[in-house]
Amino acid sequence: MKFASLAAGGYGLVDSDGIRPVPESVLARYPTLRAALSADMLSWAAEAAAAGEAVATDKLALIPTIPDAGKIICIGMNYREHIKEMGRKPPRYPAFFLRVNDSLVGHEQPLIRPRLSTHFDWEGELAAVIGHTARHVSRADALEHVAGYTILQDGSLRDYQEHTTQFAAGKNFHQSGAMGPWLVTADEIPDPAELTLETRVSGEVMQRGEIADLCIDVPAIIEYLSGIMELRPGDVIATGTPSGVGAGRKPPRWLVAGDVVEVEISGIGVLRNAVVDED
Repeated sequence: MKFASLAAGGYGLVDSDGIRPVPESVLARYPTLRAALSADMLSWAAEAAAAGEAVATDKLALIPTIPDAGKIICIGMNYREHIKEMGRKPPRYPAFFLRVNDSLVGHEQPLIRPRLSTHFDWEGELAAVIGHTARHVSRADALEHVAGYTILQDGSLRDYQEHTTQFAAGKNFHQSGAMGPWLVTADEIPDPAELTLETRVSGEVMQRGEIADLCIDVPAIIEYLSGIMELRPGDVIATGTPSGVGAGRKPPRWLVAGDVVEVEISGIGVLRNAVVDED
């Protein structure tokens, strides 16, 4: 199953005919994807939505897959070639930072290049969405706690990212990243390591990688994080980006107004966003 969060409110079931909005009778009890996940009622919501009429996908504005995520946790420096291009050392443990919800936009919504920096970079990433509360979870059981997967474009302001040893400043500019286009449930992706990722900027392929190349894979990330904090339904974990970012090029290539960033992950789809300058 695939679910998209809608700008008009609520969420919908995505199929070959378009998006079937979840009816008001369901939204009255579970108004968001996060609420449906928390109550383990996503299948019921899907059944109710399937009985309704489909709307063409391009007729509905989408917002971030989980717009009200309790936590958005991003793993840094987790692909071997990306570590090399950024001149860093392979991690022993997951290096993570947090993003705030309003730093992200949805599919086909504009990414904002802020007025304070021109060093705006792209990072295509696979993101896992938690479906069942996880605390002290073993690696072997970790994927049982995943509801599904989506795409995150971890837009980064590299100069601000380097202001301190903590990445967060460069990762949380208003509407500088994106999440979408939808959630693909875990039953359709039993092993995320089999997926491939490609990022294109204005049609040019910039990143291409196998999720299997993660230094620390999805189960190991969940095991580590769940030992530190309680992971709850609707929490989002972005797993890192492959090589090919703008900062690693010679000379560096930064995003400018008019660029279009597309992140495609097999089995999920394409997250597409145009870049605009901050007013």
